[in-house]
Amino acid sequence: FLTETFISLRKLENKILLALYTESASAMLDFGDEFTPVKVNIHQFYGIEINDFAVSVAKTALWIAEYQMLEETQSIVNRSLDFLPLKSYSNIVESNALRIDWKEVIAPEKLNYIMGNPPFVSTKKQTLSQKDDMAKVFFNNPKYKKLDYVASWYKKTIDYLNNNFTKCAFVSTNSIVQGEMVDILWKQFFEEYNYDFDFIHKSFKWNSEAKNKASVIVVIIGFSKKSFGKKKIIYTDNIPLLCNNINPYIMDAPNVFISKSQIPLNELPPMTKGSQLIDDGNYVFNTEAEYLDFINKEPKAKKFIKKYYNAHNLLNEKESMYALYLEDATPQELTSMKHVFKRVMNVKTFRASSSAKSVNILKDTPSKYFISNLPKINALAIPVVSSEKRKYIPIQIVKENVILTNAINFINNSSLYLFGLLMSNVHNNWMKTFAGRLKNDYRYSKDLIYNTFPVPNLTEIQKEKIECTAQNIIDVRELFPDSSLSSLYN
Repeated sequence: FLTETFISLRKLENKILLALYTESASAMLDFGDEFTPVKVNIHQFYGIEINDFAVSVAKTALWIAEYQMLEETQSIVNRSLDFLPLKSYSNIVESNALRIDWKEVIAPEKLNYIMGNPPFVSTKKQTLSQKDDMAKVFFNNPKYKKLDYVASWYKKTIDYLNNNFTKCAFVSTNSIVQGEMVDILWKQFFEEYNYDFDFIHKSFKWNSEAKNKASVIVVIIGFSKKSFGKKKIIYTDNIPLLCNNINPYIMDAPNVFISKSQIPLNELPPMTKGSQLIDDGNYVFNTEAEYLDFINKEPKAKKFIKKYYNAHNLLNEKESMYALYLEDATPQELTSMKHVFKRVMNVKTFRASSSAKSVNILKDTPSKYFISNLPKINALAIPVVSSEKRKYIPIQIVKENVILTNAINFINNSSLYLFGLLMSNVHNNWMKTFAGRLKNDYRYSKDLIYNTFPVPNLTEIQKEKIECTAQNIIDVRELFPDSSLSSLYN
């Protein structure tokens, strides 16, 4: 970043010099021995880098860039400019940027810009050291543990600047402008610290040039202290859109914040997640053949086996899956089925060897699931993750006594009206605007999306129209019995 920014500024400076010299009547202007046309130099650039080798690379890259740009400047002004011997350049500091006091590197009032591409580390992949970094930065925000690591640089910058009007920009994981992170990070940023966005480049894939390269979906966020009247820019695929405001969901709209709620705020019936087995695969039969082979060996187990759906199978039911459900089995029944009992003992061993306390404690009840939530007949099943390419989330009506995994949300006491409401454009657009993402696919959160969905006050006639439309959707689906939900909605 430092090198590319330096080169960009020097090229701009050289264009200005070229314009001045071209317009001059003389081929060369004599400004005296003390004159230097160079106003942009590497001593104006400061950096913090945690890796010692990267610090050396940064310094070397800047020296090379300075030499190259100085040669270009010499050709314009037609005079020799000193470069060698190399001057000392100590403005790249080797340190952890979240631990060091930035004022030790440079005073904030001397800066025009702060920019960078901080590390992209999700909440679940942070090391203990990185978690400790975040704890020190977010000392006054108790919800920080749900934020990605990159969020720390925004908080560190604001604390450092302390109302200075320096312009800032960071490349960041796009998750920080999605889902519950918006309320946790940006509400304080906008309302308490009085900052706002100057520009945002919407999500795009950031590719590494490394050999085993990984790609991540990122945004670029430019921000500064709030000032009235300044125009903002939203970039989509490098195409700019001028706007009056950029809210934290990257829309030209007022600033709003959707907070999670444990209960529905809209008088709709409650939604819950499906079951979580924590069984190391012992209770699941992935194919019809596996299931038939097992009940052939253990006929008495048939009454303890139910159809089983994970999110993929719910949307692409090409072959049925099944699972043992032993919550109602007596000890006598369990021990009388040797193939079932063997699987129960396998689960006990697996849970006992787990380093996770929440799993380890379940070793004494191996015939039970970690979380057991079974839907009633005619429940609505909604996959937690759904493709960004779909206009609608495919919602299935569960017509039998089945097991759904925790990758599926479901609603008991469903109705045609509720099915129609959740299939509507209004609900799907609400979800697309405020949901979190897995890469670019939507993550449907019951607390953030379903419980907060603002259901309008509808007349009985309007509800009947919704029910009629919902029935039409079901009727059309039934015209294609061999088509999966995925193929119908892709």
